Amino acid sequence: MTFLRLASGPLAPGLVAFLLLASSASAQNFPSKPVRIVVPFGAGGVADLTARTVAQKLGESLGQAVVIENKPGAGGVVAGDAVAKAEPDGHTLLLMSNGTAVSAGLFKSLPFDTVRDFAPVSTLGFFDIAIITPADSKFKNLGELLAFAKANPGKLNLGSINVGSTQNLAAELFKTSARVDMQIVPFNGTPAVITALRGGQIDAALEILGPVLPQIKANTLRALAVTGEKRAAVLPDVPTAKESGLPAFVASSWNALAAPAKTPKDVIARLNKDITAVLNSPDVKKKLADLNVEARASSPEQAAELLAGETKRWGEVIVRARIPAQ
Repeated sequence: MTFLRLASGPLAPGLVAFLLLASSASAQNFPSKPVRIVVPFGAGGVADLTARTVAQKLGESLGQAVVIENKPGAGGVVAGDAVAKAEPDGHTLLLMSNGTAVSAGLFKSLPFDTVRDFAPVSTLGFFDIAIITPADSKFKNLGELLAFAKANPGKLNLGSINVGSTQNLAAELFKTSARVDMQIVPFNGTPAVITALRGGQIDAALEILGPVLPQIKANTLRALAVTGEKRAAVLPDVPTAKESGLPAFVASSWNALAAPAKTPKDVIARLNKDITAVLNSPDVKKKLADLNVEARASSPEQAAELLAGETKRWGEVIVRARIPAQ
């Protein structure tokens, strides 16, 4: 009882001040150990390459190593769960993407709440998706591919990376937008998609443009269309899907970093400041541009709005496309 009286009496303001000071001190000491970025995709894809580009420069700014931990599979649920349950001290971050946003609509249940259990820090970049074929494919443009698919229901094989990824759902949206019956074949990572294309296991694929751009430039793969609102700056001669007869099919992608929900706001602010500086540096901008990623930072509030908006948007897409919950 004596303790309760003291806590409710004159010492209470001092206790509050002590706690605030302790919180401030812990934020000032951040980071006190290496920072881990958990990436929900395998190595070699645009998300992994974006994270590694940012991590190297961010480590220099923070004065601590920033390491990448790849946890692919299950539509990003494994990676998301690991970060949602991590200590909320800023030392564990999640590389978010459209895949994070679609999880709420794609799965019957999740071990975390996509919006409430994370504290977005900043967007990192925005990038195009392309519809690609082998260079020697009989399909010279998107119109020819769609004509074949309509004339041969179920015979066209369309590849993407793992189920629940942006590419996979974009492939599902492509299928319903085109109103054709085609087989969507998931692979565990971009390199596997490229191998399957070149080996003739699949006829076409939807993939982030950056990782397949070297193969397109080397004429081993062919881009039939890009799926954004406008043509890709690096492939000005390649039309959009909208220009190619699918006016309702628009899909682009983004990456962002987020921490566990209860991470102190001043730690989030420190991370946001350093990430913004990293993304504004000319060398990082160039490296990301070479991946066809437009480097673009945001405030934590803007990143949170993007996540909530995309979660709603892709949820509606999943319902309209009648994609069964997993």
